[in-house]
Amino acid sequence: MTAALPGADGVPRCPWGNSTEDYAAYHDEEWGVPLHGESQLYERLSLEAFQSGLSWLTILRKREGFRRAFAGFEPKRVAEFGDSDVERLMNDVAIVRNRAKIEATIRNAHAIADLDVPLDDLLWSFAPAAKGRRRPKLTSEIPAITPESKAMAKELKKRGFAFVGPTTAYAMMQAIGMVDDHLTTCWRARP
Repeated sequence: MTAALPGADGVPRCPWGNSTEDYAAYHDEEWGVPLHGESQLYERLSLEAFQSGLSWLTILRKREGFRRAFAGFEPKRVAEFGDSDVERLMNDVAIVRNRAKIEATIRNAHAIADLDVPLDDLLWSFAPAAKGRRRPKLTSEIPAITPESKAMAKELKKRGFAFVGPTTAYAMMQAIGMVDDHLTTCWRARP
């Protein structure tokens, strides 16, 4: 039920954004900022899948390791990964070593290669209409899934993507600015 409150620096942020310096930087500079580009969107989709069941802070602190391990999230390069790469990644302490998530990231690179539309266009086609959408006042008003995230997850699965359920899809929608869930009293709240 928490509202945005000032952090140690006096800046009113969504509550999670004040919990660590890493979160404050991510909240202030990235979360909710519209993002485009194939490798950038593939990275966010992949990191949200790796986050499933874990703290986002864990993923955020390992992001550079993920970028090195997954060739800068260039889908064409990751689609070339084979069994030896999976084993290499399973031994890489700089990332989350979960075989299912590693294999899903590689599978998703193949799915991107098979798309008949750019990944950017596909993902952003699920952006909800901003008009009439009410900004949340409290964290308890922020949904975990929406009709749009359900539709996105269904379409991605139909197109061969893995580890992209409606909750992961919605978290990505928030992260890439497709939806703006900054609380009303947060300094980042867009009009």
